[in-house]
Amino acid sequence: MNKEPDILSQIEDKLIIRNYSHSTRSTYLHMIRGYLKYFGNDLTSLTKDQIIAYQKHLILEKHVSVSYQNQSINAIKFYFEKILGKDRETYQIDRPKKEHKLPMVLSREEVSSILTAVSNLKHQSILYTIYSGGLRISEVINLRISDIDSGNDRILIRGAKGKKDRVTLLSPRLLNHLRIYFLKYRPQLWLFEGPENKQYSTTSIQAIFKRALGKAKITKKATVHTLRHSFATHLLEDGVNLRYIQMLLGHNSSKTTEIYTHVTKTRLSDISSPLDKLDIFG
Repeated sequence: MNKEPDILSQIEDKLIIRNYSHSTRSTYLHMIRGYLKYFGNDLTSLTKDQIIAYQKHLILEKHVSVSYQNQSINAIKFYFEKILGKDRETYQIDRPKKEHKLPMVLSREEVSSILTAVSNLKHQSILYTIYSGGLRISEVINLRISDIDSGNDRILIRGAKGKKDRVTLLSPRLLNHLRIYFLKYRPQLWLFEGPENKQYSTTSIQAIFKRALGKAKITKKATVHTLRHSFATHLLEDGVNLRYIQMLLGHNSSKTTEIYTHVTKTRLSDISSPLDKLDIFG
């Protein structure tokens, strides 16, 4: 009897109950399918040595990334610990030394060229917001109108990566631009909405950026996420303390209260968004 659907159903139900994101649910289920394919349909009796052997198989034969391997371990740990109720276990696996690559960064002039290559007001507003506050593409999609805290000069990022909330900069020039955008498009709930007032899609934003990159004649292999890297780099070049930048990016702490305690309105008001230094506004 094929037990695979039962195992996957158990895992998916538990992930939903524990409020894991759709992306994480898909990833864990994909990873568990890999275990099922390799070991067969009964995973309950897997040993630690077998799991480590499978990880070495992924590394040496499938050449998976560190991230992929970690997700594979997290998936089986979730199954063992959260569903089967087994004790917590760690898996130390030696890997070939990882190649460390610097993130792609655009110069200020390149960012200006990309942003001015966009003529559509909504498209401009999306890219301006990403660069101005160092947002991930998923974060800009999930922004609600109420997350623009104009009274305190900040943008609230709720449930970001790692389910962390944080605050980031609200550029005065971006705020003025968003007010013009709001009056024209009148979004209902999400700051940036597509057809039928649904959230804007990731693929649409990627397409906007790709077109702008082409119009600006920039040949770097940049992505929307490059705007986030550029935000951090340009702040660092402006002398902003690295600790503040880490907080603005959401890299400093997993505790919501800690982020709000350390990144106060007083400190945020002393930091200018790099958007304000671009000569793109009239």
